Amino acid sequence: MIPLILAVMASVIPMLEARPFAKKITNSTKAGFGPLTFKSDGTFQIAVFEDLHFGENAWDQWGPQQDINSVQVINKILDAESPGLVVLNGDLITGENTFLENSTVYVDQIVGPLVNRGLTWASTYGNHDYDFNISGNSILAREKLWPNSRTQQMVISKNSGVSNYYLPVYDSKCSTDDCAPELLLWFFDSKGGFKYQQKNASGSRVGNPDWVDSSVVDWFVDTNTQLVSKFNKTIPSLAFVHIPTYASYVLQQQGVNPHTEPGINDDNPLAPQAQGWCSDGRNDGTCTYGGQDIPFMEAISTVPGLIGVFSGHDHGDSWCNKWDKQLPNMSVVPKNDVILCFSQHSGYGGYGNWERGSRQLLVSKSKLQEGAVDTWIRLESGNIAGSVTLNSTFGQDHYPATNNTKTYCPTCDYTST
Repeated sequence: MIPLILAVMASVIPMLEARPFAKKITNSTKAGFGPLTFKSDGTFQIAVFEDLHFGENAWDQWGPQQDINSVQVINKILDAESPGLVVLNGDLITGENTFLENSTVYVDQIVGPLVNRGLTWASTYGNHDYDFNISGNSILAREKLWPNSRTQQMVISKNSGVSNYYLPVYDSKCSTDDCAPELLLWFFDSKGGFKYQQKNASGSRVGNPDWVDSSVVDWFVDTNTQLVSKFNKTIPSLAFVHIPTYASYVLQQQGVNPHTEPGINDDNPLAPQAQGWCSDGRNDGTCTYGGQDIPFMEAISTVPGLIGVFSGHDHGDSWCNKWDKQLPNMSVVPKNDVILCFSQHSGYGGYGNWERGSRQLLVSKSKLQEGAVDTWIRLESGNIAGSVTLNSTFGQDHYPATNNTKTYCPTCDYTST
């Protein structure tokens, strides 16, 4: 069976590389991109793509078809929106369904629409980006073939993962290291999946911790403190991490109001960081939650200026909820209000038929002074859903409920995770 699969893969990958966008990528600018800046009108827009899940079952017809459909989703949304930055927020690739020699070629397919438009992007990696045949390091290496990529690795330790870094966004008139950023974008690697090229004594893959590591938390807190000290002010910020924290789970169990926290809430209960792990580090199926994300939750609810944290992972959730008080059965007491958001399942890979889309974040300098950001979801159909303002009264303001629309691919298989 394996020789047959490899033979089919050998025929599929050249087809992927030969698609029209490949030539355009090759001809892209070599000059690179300068610092991120607000536009002259004082705005900065981010488009977030979640759970694209490229590379599922490339040896069957429906696998490549999913990827073709996902590229169409990206193109449709970028035709409708004009982001200054694209965020690929985890599970870019379904790693368990790829093979060592070809697993990262799917990065080229994902970023083709971005490179063709001269857009720049930043990634976090998720649980499906880590497996026996793929790793965050290999994906980063592939991303770095393109000057458009801003993905970095600022924390290097045994358990930190790869995609931990920050990006400053400057005023349009001042974009050097001497200028204070107007906005900070934090990217965190929640890891998960399985460890690269490792098997245990029984021949099974070895589980990879699925939470933001304490080394990353320390770096985050220290780096933010240094920036505050350097510029003598709190800098507003947004954060991106693929797997949501346990706080999102507890907020969901308390109830998600479709008019004050509009969005799809079909993945209930959701799957948070450290789910299925024991507090002593075992993941043998005997525990429900290990609490290893507590340091990260303490940090995001304590570091001043952090407005919102944006996650994916749970394809059937697209709501936002304000974490402004101690939650039941949780030891963490938030010092600052922080809004925890899900984006929209963007890819045809992965489970679920919810209409594909992309969360948009519109940051304006005027609203940023009040700690407010506008957001909406642009759907594949062109429609907009869940348009809200993340501000001090979010959770009290009344909005229309989100329609739970679906999109289908008759030749695709949706049983995969």
